[in-house]
Amino acid sequence: MRPDWNTYFMEMASVAKKRSTCLRRQVGAVLVKNHQILTTGYNGAPAGLAHCEETGCLRQEMQVPSGERHEICRGLHAEQNAVIQAAQHGVSVGGSTIYITNHPCVICAKMIINAGISRIIFSGEYPDELSKKMLEDAGVKMIQWNPTDSRE
Repeated sequence: MRPDWNTYFMEMASVAKKRSTCLRRQVGAVLVKNHQILTTGYNGAPAGLAHCEETGCLRQEMQVPSGERHEICRGLHAEQNAVIQAAQHGVSVGGSTIYITNHPCVICAKMIINAGISRIIFSGEYPDELSKKMLEDAGVKMIQWNPTDSRE
């Protein structure tokens, strides 16, 4: 059976997350506009630096709870990498949709807002109420994807 658009792009985000080198949470993202993929991203260390798989996880060692102290991490988030990839290639993401395997954190939420991304389709939750509030205040449409409830 042919998948609807949301299923198609969420499955691609799930494939992107397989590239993640994070020891705590693997996340994938796909930026889409007019049913065309603009970029993809997954969470991991900046290009050319050792991955957390090699160095260990500082957040784990310090027992930092999920959703807190984002600055204590070697990695970039999937959403950040997708937007950075667009910037590197001169691709405008204004008015696009980002498909993410988890709800974005507040840092990614601020970046999504300023990048002009208009819609987020996500599957998993993330414990960050400020992120949810800021995205709502900015008018970014958020849809929690449910594979049994096609929306497009």
